[in-house]
Amino acid sequence: MAVASDGAPESARVVERLRDDILDGVRPPGSRLVERDIADRLGVSRVPVREALRALVAEGLVTSRPRTWAVVREFTPSDIADLVEVRSGLEAMTFRLAAQRRTDDGLKLLRDVLDAELAAARAGDGVAARRAAADFHETVADLAGNRMLVEVWQTMRSRLRWLLGRHEDFLRVAEEHRLLFDAIADQDADRLERLVNEHLDGGRARRPEGG
Repeated sequence: MAVASDGAPESARVVERLRDDILDGVRPPGSRLVERDIADRLGVSRVPVREALRALVAEGLVTSRPRTWAVVREFTPSDIADLVEVRSGLEAMTFRLAAQRRTDDGLKLLRDVLDAELAAARAGDGVAARRAAADFHETVADLAGNRMLVEVWQTMRSRLRWLLGRHEDFLRVAEEHRLLFDAIADQDADRLERLVNEHLDGGRARRPEGG
């Protein structure tokens, strides 16, 4: 396997670059992912590109088309509905456990993520705001203190980050996260349950029908 100068496999670097391009909307759904073009653009051979595309197929962000190029996955309404159902179940448990088990260090980390999201939202930086919003949810999962739950999040990480990024109302989402943070900090289970339900309902209302 080709290895970059800092010791990281080139395929890992290509995965990270392509994943970011897909999640940030640089490469929209249905766009072609041609090995030769990507290799030329990133200055690598086609081998790490091929490995990266396989990894992104496994993550659920890329669709492989035999004997032709791969494409960025186009999520169908059914795909999105399935993701929303899974996310809803995970979120309810994740936030509840996070409130029960949060630590001072964990709250500080979550506050830092929230502050980054608020700053990006106020500046109108959509890419940074979406990334920070997804980071907020992942950090809450860490606060939950359940290794199995974190493993489940990691298995679906790319698809959930894609789902969490389907919005343009950056300030509204950041403000909802601020309220969720306060409820976690206060360990207010009833308020947190209500806010999580409202956040999930708001996400469904904000999300476009197609990918």
